[in-house]
Amino acid sequence: MMDKGPAKPEVVIIDYGMGNLHSAHKALEKMAAGKKSVGISSDPDIIRQAERVVLPGVGAIRDCMAEMHKTGLVPIIRECLQNKPFLGICVGFQALMESSEENGGVECLGHFKGQVKFFGEHLETPQGQRLKVPHMGWSQVNPAQPEHPLWQGLPSGERFYFVHSYYVQGENQEQVLASCDYGPVKMHAALAQDNVAAVQFHPEKSAQAGLKLLENFLFWKP
Repeated sequence: MMDKGPAKPEVVIIDYGMGNLHSAHKALEKMAAGKKSVGISSDPDIIRQAERVVLPGVGAIRDCMAEMHKTGLVPIIRECLQNKPFLGICVGFQALMESSEENGGVECLGHFKGQVKFFGEHLETPQGQRLKVPHMGWSQVNPAQPEHPLWQGLPSGERFYFVHSYYVQGENQEQVLASCDYGPVKMHAALAQDNVAAVQFHPEKSAQAGLKLLENFLFWKP
């Protein structure tokens, strides 16, 4: 893994070998507009010195968690969760839950109470229309906390881009930032508590709406 960006970036995308690093970096740099430096790093010291951090993730949660432990980054991730603005994206969101049903059960970081569940093999709308799994494409997201700083400038029902076969079901309704319906499943599309927020969709692939959310994160002062 190689560091990319300034020696001491203000915003660090954590590189543990399992993330959509290039797209996230490009989108964050665009929205920072030179006001904040953005980098990618696997160096605990660089991550620790950052003003805010992003935890991306793609693929299987077992592989993601294994890489976090293998690279020795779990302690610094836990540290950042306690003391700076933190954004989890996609599997990076799922990693913040207690556990996932994927691969027979995977223990996650446990920052948020709740589980990651499988959509199922036979998912249908109430009208009997078969739905594909993974849930892939643009879906409406409804904010539960429209006044939250991360949601400023984003209308209810805005569409974001999803790619996932497992979904988050948090236990604390006060932490739900936004939800999304996929057939009969009402999933938590975003959770937030204090300095930590996480989204199931990919803001870096969600056109202007996603860029706006990333901009909000860059200047969020929890």
